[in-house]
Amino acid sequence: MRRPPWPRPFSSVRARAALAATLVVCVALVVAGAAVVAVLRHNLTGRASLEAEVTARTVAGSQAALNGDFGALDLPDDEDEPVQVVGADGKVLAAGDALEGRAPVTDHTPARGTHDDDDDGDDDGDDGDAPARGRVGTDVHRATRTLTSEDGETRTYRFAAVHGTTYDGRTYTVHAGASLADEQATVDQVTRAMLTGLPFLLAVVAAVTWLVTRRALRPVEGIRAEMAEITGSGDLARRVPEPAARDEIARLARTTNETLAALERSVERQHRFVADASHELRSPIASLRAQLEVAGRHPGLLDTADLLQDVVRLQHLATDLLLLARLDAGERPTGTVLDLAALVREEVSRRPPADRITPTVVAPDTALEVRGSRNQLGRVLGNLLDNAQRHASASITVTLTSTPTTVTCTVADDGHGVAPEDRDRVFARFVRLDEARGRDEGGAGLGLAIARDVVRNHDGTLTLTEGPEGGAAFRITLPRAA
Repeated sequence: MRRPPWPRPFSSVRARAALAATLVVCVALVVAGAAVVAVLRHNLTGRASLEAEVTARTVAGSQAALNGDFGALDLPDDEDEPVQVVGADGKVLAAGDALEGRAPVTDHTPARGTHDDDDDGDDDGDDGDAPARGRVGTDVHRATRTLTSEDGETRTYRFAAVHGTTYDGRTYTVHAGASLADEQATVDQVTRAMLTGLPFLLAVVAAVTWLVTRRALRPVEGIRAEMAEITGSGDLARRVPEPAARDEIARLARTTNETLAALERSVERQHRFVADASHELRSPIASLRAQLEVAGRHPGLLDTADLLQDVVRLQHLATDLLLLARLDAGERPTGTVLDLAALVREEVSRRPPADRITPTVVAPDTALEVRGSRNQLGRVLGNLLDNAQRHASASITVTLTSTPTTVTCTVADDGHGVAPEDRDRVFARFVRLDEARGRDEGGAGLGLAIARDVVRNHDGTLTLTEGPEGGAAFRITLPRAA
């Protein structure tokens, strides 16, 4: 016995939905986290730059710096706030403990002698990169530098460089830094927190998606189970449960029930068709058998006329059944353009001479073109004319009219007509009204059914109303060919 295959991973809709939602949320959280970290880093770096600038301006604007007495500067000794004063010639004039004995940390040094020599003390603006005498420049140059201490520890700083000019015209640059250790620690802490919480959030998203999808698809499982039971039992009268919600699943359930109802009607119609066809075929076959048995025993008693009539009737019935089978199978007519008025005149002219009444055709001289099968539409006209011949008293009229979009053909007789309650029933298969019950006179009850099915297959309609002379009027309406 062959074992059923193992279920493939993510073969269910719930698993795929949970996986897709988890991946989408994961990507969104990663992108959002990266954006948060970038904004946080930018803000912390900006704060460090501001602290460095404040320290640099405080040192550069001190009275000792403006007097040129750089040895008297009170510089911070904290390693988190390194400060260095560099002259215009690139020599270090003063430095805090963190930068003592080091070369200039940045190269933002103004050119030698580019300052304002005015003695009036007014700030006429910076001449090049150097401010006026006794002034501190407005420009700030920022840079990030990594320094290694004597004990081998590496630290990253955000430096701000501010230019100043002493009262005697010497230019200098104050480099002040702010440690980025706190900024890096904060960013690392936030990153770790987000990475720690990410799996938990993804697990919650996956679980919630799984549960929500399971709840949403529960009606689908009910529909599937009911359909499986219907398929196994063959009871097409059963219906799948319809959810109360007005969503896609409810519409699916309604459509499924409509499909089951149509299938049930089709099967019932097929059963009736088979039963009626068997009933209709039994009589002529039994008659033929009886006549052949009599002929076998008494050859002189064989009635060839009755035998031929039964054979012809069987032939017509077989032809009708074959056409109905093709129509039920969905056979579509050809798209040939034909003149309906010419087809009506042709069918009337081909009527057998034994007809009691010669039909009258009332049609315009212009062509009334429709699309369809000439043979099938000719069969419809023939069936309607046969029906009119059986019921007309003295006249049959075929009238053709048209509109810009449709062509209408009406076959009317002056017979007894059809009661309003029977006007739709006459189009059912194997249905003969009481006055047409005789098999030899009324046929098998397939002519009008075939006519309506063929017209519907041509995207038209066939209706029965009361004629102008009190009889029956069958009206065919077909789309006009463009």
